[in-house]
Amino acid sequence: MNRAKEILEFGKVLEELSNYAVSETAKVQLLQLDMLLNEKQLEIKMNETTEARKLLDSLGMPPLSSMKGLERMIKEVEIGTMLEPEDLVQIASFIKATRQMKRYLARGEYLDLELALYGRGFYDIEELEEEIERSIRNNQVDNEATPTLRGLRRSIELKKENMKSRLEKIIQSKKNYLADSYILNRNGHYVIAVKREYKHQVEGQCFDTSRSGGTLFIEPVAIGKLQEELALLEIEESNEVRRILYTLTNEVEAYLGEIRGNMEMMLALDLAFAKGKLSASMKGNTVKMTTDRRIVIKQGRHPLLPPDKCIPLDFEIGQDTKGIIITGPNTGGKTVALKTIGLLSMMAQCGLHVPVAEGSQFAMHNQILCDIGDGQSIEENLSTFSAHIKSITEILERVTGESLVLLDELGSGTDPKEGMGIAIAILEALRQKAGLFVATTHYPEVKDYALATPNLQNACMQFDKETLRPLYTLRIGEAGDSCALYIAEKLGFPKSLILLAQSYITKDNLNQESKVNVSKQAYKERTRQEELETPIKMRQNDSKVSQLIKQKVKDETKKVDKFKVGDSVLVFPNKEKGIVFAKANELGEIGVQIKGRKKWVKSKRLKLLVPASELYPPDYDFSILFDSVANRKARKKMSKGHRPEVSATYQSETEMIYC
Repeated sequence: MNRAKEILEFGKVLEELSNYAVSETAKVQLLQLDMLLNEKQLEIKMNETTEARKLLDSLGMPPLSSMKGLERMIKEVEIGTMLEPEDLVQIASFIKATRQMKRYLARGEYLDLELALYGRGFYDIEELEEEIERSIRNNQVDNEATPTLRGLRRSIELKKENMKSRLEKIIQSKKNYLADSYILNRNGHYVIAVKREYKHQVEGQCFDTSRSGGTLFIEPVAIGKLQEELALLEIEESNEVRRILYTLTNEVEAYLGEIRGNMEMMLALDLAFAKGKLSASMKGNTVKMTTDRRIVIKQGRHPLLPPDKCIPLDFEIGQDTKGIIITGPNTGGKTVALKTIGLLSMMAQCGLHVPVAEGSQFAMHNQILCDIGDGQSIEENLSTFSAHIKSITEILERVTGESLVLLDELGSGTDPKEGMGIAIAILEALRQKAGLFVATTHYPEVKDYALATPNLQNACMQFDKETLRPLYTLRIGEAGDSCALYIAEKLGFPKSLILLAQSYITKDNLNQESKVNVSKQAYKERTRQEELETPIKMRQNDSKVSQLIKQKVKDETKKVDKFKVGDSVLVFPNKEKGIVFAKANELGEIGVQIKGRKKWVKSKRLKLLVPASELYPPDYDFSILFDSVANRKARKKMSKGHRPEVSATYQSETEMIYC
């Protein structure tokens, strides 16, 4: 899961989410957010995000508290440490914030949201706030905290004034012996600056000297006694301040349970509103989360891309489709589509809103497994191909029927022929696991495999052949081309080289078909030999598997055979109406005429609207619908005898569109 988070850049989403939190505790918890595996818990968390978003949209930003340092203060109170004035101010601010938050949520109760009722869970401890604010002002104990403190501080001020008055008289009488006529303070004592040569002219205690040594800072004897009295008053004041702080600390201790409860409530709201703010910033929506193996993304945007540069993605997988193979030209957006599917799935399963249109749906996964990027490693001496194989091997070991697997450039980094074989083998292994998987590839053989294999669908990224620009639009049900030769020709690549390249491609395809036929024969011989060597019990198990496969083939055949010529059908994904003109071919494709054009469509993309039996009489001539007037007249004449001058034109299969 950590590798998937790294590949899909989920950490960047969490960083953005954590920046919307106010408290440090909430920031840390949001950075550790993980996919929920319990459907009920996920429903609760998704509902929290939805309700937080509604409150934000209706009432604006909530008055959350940062709760900075509160946990440390609580621990200090529990061990008997006295709180400082700054700490008490912080506690009073938190109590005030809870009161404001309570009022904010009360205003939102009209919205009938459970989150708005959280305000009723806050404890009312305003008396503690009032006691702190009465005793503490400007981060220090106020003079009016107690009458005793007020009296002591008044006495200290009077004593200082008396000392200054006496010093000023001494300065006037001894000014000829002084280096300066100001009252100074050295080490908490009031002193005067006396020239060294006149030190005996001023009786008292020297507390300091100047740098040059020419000036002595002396406390006159007449001031010494007053200084002792001042020191005693200051000790009494300090004791009174400490007594007040201890009293307030004890008050805080009495409300520790309520403070902790309010902190837990504030943290829960901080987490919820952070998710709501993220939803608002990316214009996200709530989505349906189920244990059904189905994903429906409507107008989905990659959350880390600028909205004005992001082409919305429409995507659907599940029900009869377990795997989708995405093809198309380079820089066409295949990897972005892959990452968008994975990242949105991960966000939704964490209870976050995702930037999609309403009606989107996500499946719950036990894990999301990814192999995206070249994965080269100098330290481990891994090439691109080696890194892919190592990663995919781990994925195949871990994948289950409840996993989502995302594979980019399947089979790349090695010989194309071997890479193609490995790609198909990997897809077959994933198909057998019955999980959901999406892969990108350039191999045409993989497209053919997906076309002919149950539970798989092709998809392609659209490309504008006129401007040579990718459209970044995913189209499910159609296979795309790399368009390499077309792009090269458009960009001025010599026509002779284009033809030469095409000849080599054709020659290689013929050789490949020959090799495939030989491989099939060798596979049959090997299978026959293995059957002879396999114990009876294992052969019995194989027989059961064969029966299951045969039954599945029969079921698929029934699905195909249910479409008759003349049936009115709906063709997905574009939901176009058409009429069946031909029964299923050897690939299980049905011939459908849509707006006058004939197409071969996979049966699983068709939905029966009205059977032919309800639309036409039993002996109805369907050539009226599917053939031209000229052809019908020609056939009528030829049915009466040989007419060499008359001919009828038939539309060949190569002229029809396959989808």
